[in-house]
Amino acid sequence: MRIARFSVREGSPAAGSVSFGVVEGDPARPESLVVHGLAGHPFGQPRPSGESYRFQDVRLLSPILPNKIVAVGRNYAAHAAELGNAVPDVPLTFFKPSTSVIGPTESIAYPPFSSDVQHEAELAVVIGRMCREVPLERVPEVILGYTCANDVTARDVQQREGQWARAKGFDTACPLGPWIETDLDPSDLAVTCTVNGELRQTGRTSLMVRSVAELIVHISEAMTLLPGDVVLTGTPAGVGPIQVGDEVAVTVEGIGTLANKVVKRG
Repeated sequence: MRIARFSVREGSPAAGSVSFGVVEGDPARPESLVVHGLAGHPFGQPRPSGESYRFQDVRLLSPILPNKIVAVGRNYAAHAAELGNAVPDVPLTFFKPSTSVIGPTESIAYPPFSSDVQHEAELAVVIGRMCREVPLERVPEVILGYTCANDVTARDVQQREGQWARAKGFDTACPLGPWIETDLDPSDLAVTCTVNGELRQTGRTSLMVRSVAELIVHISEAMTLLPGDVVLTGTPAGVGPIQVGDEVAVTVEGIGTLANKVVKRG
């Protein structure tokens, strides 16, 4: 099931309203897609609202507004190596604030304090229930689904400041979307990134140093995860710069494509 968060475009009696919905149809043929509204949130047992919309009549938003985003660095050996880093002995985790989240129709605003902003395509995990100290065998029970993410990074700031809060936490630095896929095996999925149609990153989740389940176990040892929290699982090799005017597209096999324009911060 594909769960989206959307607003209704002008021209409808429900114009401007924001809801969750289930997307049905073939993503390769957008004209075939229909969004069936849900009453309330998608956690637990979602209930249909009875409203349905043509895909062209809605605007996709970030599929979730997380309380927190817990990201994992250097979880692909080749990516660690391309930046001259070793694979850490334990998962390297950091936070991105909720204010960094944007959806698939929004723009990445190039921060004025950086001259080297880079893309990082990732598989993102969306938590479905409150949990803590999750045992390995029960990890699937706490996951709502998966979406695409771009861990946008001001690389020069990251290297200059040593800690990553500003480099990875600036406004618009966490595009998520286009929706949450609930029926997916994350163990071996293709993850790619293109910039203006040119392939920049390609990898598979089977190459992650630590699996999705291992990451959830590690993170939940330290903190309670809440419904809607997002875990970013790391990026494959091939990260590189983006510029104002570029279109960056992250694709995860079995989910879809998240595309964002890069603009100058106004």
